[in-house]
Amino acid sequence: MKKVVLILSILTTAALSQVALKPENAYRRVPNSSFGAGEHLEYKVHYGIFNAAEAVVDVAPTLYKVNERPCYRVNVYGRTVGAFDLITRIRNTWRSYIDTTAILPQKFFAHIEEGNHRKEENVTFNHFANTVRAEEKNQKDVFKVPDNVHDVISGYYYLRTIDFSRVNTNQTIEVPAFFDDQVYNMKVRYRGREVVKTRFGHINAIKLNPVLPENKLFKGEDAIRIWVSDDANKVPVKIEVELWVGSMEMDLKKHSGLRNDLKFFKQ
Repeated sequence: MKKVVLILSILTTAALSQVALKPENAYRRVPNSSFGAGEHLEYKVHYGIFNAAEAVVDVAPTLYKVNERPCYRVNVYGRTVGAFDLITRIRNTWRSYIDTTAILPQKFFAHIEEGNHRKEENVTFNHFANTVRAEEKNQKDVFKVPDNVHDVISGYYYLRTIDFSRVNTNQTIEVPAFFDDQVYNMKVRYRGREVVKTRFGHINAIKLNPVLPENKLFKGEDAIRIWVSDDANKVPVKIEVELWVGSMEMDLKKHSGLRNDLKFFKQ
């Protein structure tokens, strides 16, 4: 009897260890022909006729190994300019290490400077255990998260891999995300296709609406409108934001290192 119990104990321990330590192929595989190392995008933000801010989105030219997985390192940097820099100085940096195969985050970093407000956070993802460890100053917390959870940057890059020819107009795409110690669903509504005018010429674009909860900043749940290139890249070329006070517009200023050429044309 003791031998039977011992055997059952060994088998149970082995089974539990296999659950706790998922095999390498437990990661999903997401085909990606939209972006790669070395991509560089720059944007200008306008508030009415005024230049308000600028943003740079960079995918590092080399890959990084994080949690024993090859990753893209994506940096997003935003800052106010001109008169807006005098009113509310913003210097924000977000960084995500995105698994090249699963298009999932392995680590996320945020450095926030908004006026007198300062915040710095490091988040480590454990997709085997479905947990994240969030570190801020001397505080460390572990949160339970759903399968294939994203951060705010990796969620956007995952959306770029979606084949929108298979998505119906007005259909909503949901992606689980972890941000600011909370799990929520990133919701994006597909609005169809349009031709958009840019500084480089006209371009065929896919129109998307992030679905927003009720808030005191944005005017309605469809207050943000994003046009991404209707090609393999799916690069944002234009963004409009309706605020309760005025509106903002973000336009693509520079681009390089794309996996596919953007096809602008005259109209």
